[in-house]
Amino acid sequence: MTELAIGIDGGGSSCRAAVIDASGRVHGRGTAGPANILSDIDNSLINIVSSARNALADAGLSPETVSRISALVGVAGANVGDYGRRIELALPFARCRVVTDASTALQGALGDSDGIIGAFGTGSVYNARRKGTLRGIGGWGLVVGDQASGARLGRDLLENALLAHDRVRSSSPLTERLMAEYDNDPERVVEFAHVSRPKDFARYAPLVFEYAANNDPVASGIVQNAARSICESLDALLWAECPAICLLGGLAAAYRPWIAEHHRVLLREPKGDVLQGATDLAVKFLREQERGAA
Repeated sequence: MTELAIGIDGGGSSCRAAVIDASGRVHGRGTAGPANILSDIDNSLINIVSSARNALADAGLSPETVSRISALVGVAGANVGDYGRRIELALPFARCRVVTDASTALQGALGDSDGIIGAFGTGSVYNARRKGTLRGIGGWGLVVGDQASGARLGRDLLENALLAHDRVRSSSPLTERLMAEYDNDPERVVEFAHVSRPKDFARYAPLVFEYAANNDPVASGIVQNAARSICESLDALLWAECPAICLLGGLAAAYRPWIAEHHRVLLREPKGDVLQGATDLAVKFLREQERGAA
Protein backbone atom coordinates (compact mmCIF):
# COMPACT_ATOMS: atom_id res chain seq x y z
CA MET A 1 0.00 0.00 0.00
CA THR A 2 2.24 2.76 -1.31
CA GLU A 3 -0.46 5.40 -1.89
CA LEU A 4 -1.09 5.93 1.83
CA ALA A 5 1.13 6.58 4.83
CA ILE A 6 0.73 7.31 8.52
CA GLY A 7 2.11 10.26 10.44
CA ILE A 8 2.45 9.68 14.18
CA ASP A 9 3.07 12.14 16.99
CA GLY A 10 4.40 10.03 19.85
CA GLY A 11 3.87 12.35 22.79
CA GLY A 12 4.62 11.92 26.47
CA SER A 13 0.91 12.04 27.33
CA SER A 14 -0.58 10.33 24.28
CA CYS A 15 0.10 9.14 20.73
CA ARG A 16 -1.80 10.65 17.83
CA ALA A 17 -1.81 9.22 14.33
CA ALA A 18 -3.26 10.23 10.97
CA VAL A 19 -3.56 8.28 7.72
CA ILE A 20 -2.73 10.50 4.75
CA ASP A 21 -2.31 10.22 0.98
CA ALA A 22 0.40 11.78 -1.19
CA SER A 23 -1.55 15.06 -1.37
CA GLY A 24 -1.63 15.30 2.43
CA ARG A 25 -5.35 14.66 2.73
CA VAL A 26 -6.24 12.98 6.02
CA HIS A 27 -8.30 9.78 5.72
CA GLY A 28 -8.44 8.76 9.36
CA ARG A 29 -7.20 9.65 12.84
CA GLY A 30 -6.43 7.61 15.93
CA THR A 31 -5.09 8.02 19.44
CA ALA A 32 -3.54 5.77 22.09
CA GLY A 33 -1.51 6.04 25.30
CA PRO A 34 1.83 7.78 25.86
CA ALA A 35 5.11 7.11 24.08
CA ASN A 36 8.03 7.95 26.31
CA ILE A 37 10.69 5.73 24.82
CA LEU A 38 13.40 6.63 27.31
CA SER A 39 11.41 5.54 30.36
CA ASP A 40 9.11 2.86 28.92
CA ILE A 41 10.06 1.65 25.46
CA ASP A 42 7.86 -1.47 25.48
CA ASN A 43 4.59 0.33 26.20
CA SER A 44 5.66 3.15 23.87
CA LEU A 45 5.89 0.68 20.98
CA ILE A 46 2.48 -0.75 21.87
CA ASN A 47 0.88 2.70 21.92
CA ILE A 48 2.52 3.83 18.68
CA VAL A 49 1.12 0.77 16.90
CA SER A 50 -2.28 1.13 18.60
CA SER A 51 -2.63 4.73 17.47
CA ALA A 52 -1.81 3.65 13.91
CA ARG A 53 -4.33 0.79 14.01
CA ASN A 54 -7.00 3.14 15.33
CA ALA A 55 -6.29 5.65 12.55
CA LEU A 56 -6.54 2.89 9.96
CA ALA A 57 -9.86 1.75 11.41
CA ASP A 58 -11.11 5.34 11.30
CA ALA A 59 -10.11 5.42 7.63
CA GLY A 60 -12.22 2.32 6.98
CA LEU A 61 -9.20 0.06 6.64
CA SER A 62 -8.35 -3.13 8.45
CA PRO A 63 -6.00 -2.57 11.41
CA GLU A 64 -3.87 -5.36 9.94
CA THR A 65 -3.06 -2.97 7.09
CA VAL A 66 -0.41 -1.64 9.49
CA SER A 67 2.11 -4.15 8.08
CA ARG A 68 1.58 -2.89 4.51
CA ILE A 69 1.83 0.85 5.05
CA SER A 70 4.67 3.31 5.58
CA ALA A 71 4.94 5.44 8.71
CA LEU A 72 6.75 8.53 9.89
CA VAL A 73 7.04 8.56 13.68
CA GLY A 74 8.08 11.63 15.67
CA VAL A 75 9.00 10.82 19.25
CA ALA A 76 11.02 12.31 22.09
CA GLY A 77 14.26 10.46 22.72
CA ALA A 78 14.85 9.43 19.11
CA ASN A 79 18.05 11.49 19.26
CA VAL A 80 19.46 9.51 22.20
CA GLY A 81 21.84 6.64 21.47
CA ASP A 82 20.34 4.03 19.17
CA TYR A 83 16.75 4.46 20.35
CA GLY A 84 15.54 5.80 17.01
CA ARG A 85 16.99 2.87 15.09
CA ARG A 86 15.70 0.36 17.65
CA ILE A 87 12.18 1.70 17.26
CA GLU A 88 12.37 1.61 13.47
CA LEU A 89 13.35 -2.06 13.60
CA ALA A 90 10.76 -2.98 16.22
CA LEU A 91 7.69 -1.41 14.58
CA PRO A 92 5.64 -3.55 12.17
CA PHE A 93 5.19 -0.99 9.37
CA ALA A 94 6.25 -1.86 5.82
CA ARG A 95 8.67 1.08 5.93
CA CYS A 96 9.34 3.32 8.89
CA ARG A 97 11.28 6.49 9.60
CA VAL A 98 11.69 7.69 13.19
CA VAL A 99 12.59 11.32 13.86
CA THR A 100 12.65 13.48 16.98
CA ASP A 101 9.57 15.30 18.20
CA ALA A 102 11.57 18.49 17.63
CA SER A 103 11.62 17.72 13.90
CA THR A 104 7.87 17.16 13.69
CA ALA A 105 7.18 20.22 15.84
CA LEU A 106 9.33 22.42 13.61
CA GLN A 107 7.70 21.13 10.43
CA GLY A 108 4.21 21.56 11.83
CA ALA A 109 4.77 25.11 13.04
CA LEU A 110 6.88 26.55 10.21
CA GLY A 111 6.42 24.24 7.23
CA ASP A 112 9.61 24.63 5.20
CA SER A 113 10.27 28.20 6.40
CA ASP A 114 13.06 29.45 8.68
CA GLY A 115 12.48 30.14 12.35
CA ILE A 116 12.57 28.67 15.85
CA ILE A 117 10.14 26.52 17.77
CA GLY A 118 9.81 25.63 21.41
CA ALA A 119 7.49 22.75 22.26
CA PHE A 120 6.20 22.39 25.82
CA GLY A 121 4.08 19.49 26.98
CA THR A 122 5.00 16.56 29.17
CA GLY A 123 8.54 17.19 27.88
CA SER A 124 10.21 20.23 26.33
CA VAL A 125 12.37 20.64 23.26
CA TYR A 126 13.57 23.33 20.82
CA ASN A 127 14.51 23.36 17.14
CA ALA A 128 15.55 25.92 14.57
CA ARG A 129 15.86 26.05 10.80
CA ARG A 130 18.17 28.62 9.22
CA LYS A 131 18.76 28.48 5.48
CA GLY A 132 18.02 24.78 5.45
CA THR A 133 20.25 23.92 8.41
CA LEU A 134 18.58 22.44 11.48
CA ARG A 135 19.73 22.75 15.07
CA GLY A 136 17.95 21.20 18.02
CA ILE A 137 18.28 21.81 21.75
CA GLY A 138 17.04 19.71 24.64
CA GLY A 139 14.64 16.83 24.65
CA TRP A 140 16.89 14.93 27.05
CA GLY A 141 14.14 13.78 29.39
CA LEU A 142 13.04 14.61 32.91
CA VAL A 143 16.04 13.24 34.79
CA VAL A 144 18.67 15.52 33.22
CA GLY A 145 16.73 17.99 31.09
CA ASP A 146 13.29 19.18 29.93
CA GLN A 147 13.57 22.22 32.20
CA ALA A 148 10.37 23.83 30.87
CA SER A 149 8.33 20.64 30.67
CA GLY A 150 5.12 19.88 32.48
CA ALA A 151 6.91 16.97 34.12
CA ARG A 152 9.63 19.27 35.46
CA LEU A 153 7.06 21.75 36.81
CA GLY A 154 5.33 18.95 38.67
CA ARG A 155 8.58 17.50 39.98
CA ASP A 156 9.69 20.94 41.19
CA LEU A 157 6.37 21.42 42.96
CA LEU A 158 6.83 18.17 44.87
CA GLU A 159 10.37 19.15 45.79
CA ASN A 160 9.29 22.55 47.07
CA ALA A 161 6.41 21.03 49.01
CA LEU A 162 8.79 18.67 50.79
CA LEU A 163 11.23 21.50 51.54
CA ALA A 164 8.36 23.51 53.00
CA HIS A 165 7.24 20.52 55.05
CA ASP A 166 10.77 20.22 56.46
CA ARG A 167 10.75 23.99 57.16
CA VAL A 168 13.78 24.52 54.96
CA ARG A 169 11.78 26.93 52.80
CA SER A 170 8.58 28.87 53.30
CA SER A 171 5.29 27.21 52.52
CA SER A 172 2.62 28.71 50.28
CA PRO A 173 -1.02 28.02 49.48
CA LEU A 174 0.17 25.77 46.66
CA THR A 175 2.55 23.67 48.75
CA GLU A 176 -0.12 23.38 51.44
CA ARG A 177 -2.64 22.18 48.85
CA LEU A 178 -0.15 19.66 47.50
CA MET A 179 0.65 18.27 50.93
CA ALA A 180 -3.05 18.09 51.81
CA GLU A 181 -3.56 15.87 48.77
CA TYR A 182 -1.18 13.40 50.42
CA ASP A 183 -2.66 13.86 53.92
CA ASN A 184 0.42 15.90 54.91
CA ASP A 185 2.47 12.72 54.79
CA PRO A 186 5.85 13.35 53.10
CA GLU A 187 6.47 9.63 52.74
CA ARG A 188 3.43 9.37 50.47
CA VAL A 189 4.81 12.19 48.32
CA VAL A 190 8.14 10.37 48.02
CA GLU A 191 6.40 7.10 47.23
CA PHE A 192 4.43 8.79 44.44
CA ALA A 193 7.60 10.34 43.03
CA HIS A 194 9.48 7.06 42.94
CA VAL A 195 6.80 5.12 41.06
CA SER A 196 5.73 7.92 38.70
CA ARG A 197 6.51 8.55 35.06
CA PRO A 198 6.84 11.99 33.43
CA LYS A 199 3.15 12.21 32.54
CA ASP A 200 2.25 11.66 36.21
CA PHE A 201 4.36 14.63 37.30
CA ALA A 202 3.03 16.70 34.40
CA ARG A 203 -0.54 16.56 35.69
CA TYR A 204 0.45 19.18 38.27
CA ALA A 205 1.59 21.72 35.65
CA PRO A 206 -1.81 23.42 35.20
CA LEU A 207 -2.04 23.81 38.97
CA VAL A 208 1.37 25.47 39.09
CA PHE A 209 0.34 27.99 36.42
CA GLU A 210 -3.01 28.60 38.14
CA TYR A 211 -1.34 29.50 41.42
CA ALA A 212 1.42 31.48 39.70
CA ALA A 213 -1.24 33.66 38.08
CA ASN A 214 -2.47 34.44 41.60
CA ASN A 215 1.05 35.39 42.78
CA ASP A 216 1.69 32.29 44.85
CA PRO A 217 5.42 32.72 45.63
CA VAL A 218 6.39 29.05 45.19
CA ALA A 219 4.41 28.65 41.97
CA SER A 220 5.80 31.93 40.61
CA GLY A 221 9.34 30.84 41.40
CA ILE A 222 8.86 27.50 39.64
CA VAL A 223 7.44 29.14 36.50
CA GLN A 224 10.11 31.87 36.50
CA ASN A 225 12.86 29.23 36.59
CA ALA A 226 11.25 27.41 33.68
CA ALA A 227 10.81 30.67 31.74
CA ARG A 228 14.48 31.48 32.36
CA SER A 229 15.44 28.16 30.77
CA ILE A 230 13.21 28.98 27.80
CA CYS A 231 14.95 32.33 27.38
CA GLU A 232 18.40 30.71 27.52
CA SER A 233 17.49 28.08 24.95
CA LEU A 234 15.82 30.51 22.55
CA ASP A 235 18.81 32.87 22.83
CA ALA A 236 21.13 29.98 21.99
CA LEU A 237 19.22 29.46 18.74
CA LEU A 238 18.36 33.07 17.87
CA TRP A 239 20.03 35.00 15.05
CA ALA A 240 19.66 38.63 14.04
CA GLU A 241 17.32 38.09 11.09
CA CYS A 242 15.22 35.32 12.65
CA PRO A 243 11.71 35.83 11.24
CA ALA A 244 9.62 33.90 13.74
CA ILE A 245 9.40 32.03 17.02
CA CYS A 246 6.53 29.60 17.52
CA LEU A 247 5.52 28.07 20.82
CA LEU A 248 3.80 24.69 20.65
CA GLY A 249 2.32 22.10 22.97
CA GLY A 250 -0.21 22.06 25.76
CA LEU A 251 1.73 24.57 27.91
CA ALA A 252 2.61 27.03 25.13
CA ALA A 253 -0.20 29.49 25.87
CA ALA A 254 0.51 29.40 29.59
CA TYR A 255 4.16 30.31 29.03
CA ARG A 256 3.56 33.26 26.68
CA PRO A 257 3.20 35.93 29.41
CA TRP A 258 6.35 34.70 31.14
CA ILE A 259 8.88 34.80 28.33
CA ALA A 260 11.25 37.70 27.61
CA GLU A 261 10.05 40.72 25.62
CA HIS A 262 12.70 40.29 22.88
CA HIS A 263 11.24 36.85 22.23
CA ARG A 264 7.58 37.91 22.50
CA VAL A 265 7.96 40.39 19.65
CA LEU A 266 8.97 37.51 17.36
CA LEU A 267 6.10 35.22 18.35
CA ARG A 268 4.00 34.00 15.45
CA GLU A 269 1.06 31.64 15.39
CA PRO A 270 2.16 28.17 14.24
CA LYS A 271 0.87 26.94 10.90
CA GLY A 272 -0.01 23.60 12.48
CA ASP A 273 0.64 21.36 15.44
CA VAL A 274 3.08 18.49 15.96
CA LEU A 275 0.77 15.93 14.34
CA GLN A 276 0.56 18.21 11.29
CA GLY A 277 4.34 18.15 11.19
CA ALA A 278 4.35 14.36 11.37
CA THR A 279 1.87 14.08 8.52
CA ASP A 280 3.80 16.63 6.42
CA LEU A 281 6.98 14.60 6.88
CA ALA A 282 5.03 11.40 6.16
CA VAL A 283 3.99 12.91 2.81
CA LYS A 284 7.64 13.70 2.02
CA PHE A 285 8.59 10.14 3.04
CA LEU A 286 5.85 8.70 0.82
CA ARG A 287 6.93 10.78 -2.16
CA GLU A 288 10.55 9.67 -1.70
CA GLN A 289 9.41 6.07 -1.94
CA GLU A 290 7.31 6.76 -5.03
CA ARG A 291 10.26 8.45 -6.74
CA GLY A 292 12.49 5.53 -5.79
CA ALA A 293 10.02 3.06 -7.29
CA ALA A 294 9.66 5.03 -10.53
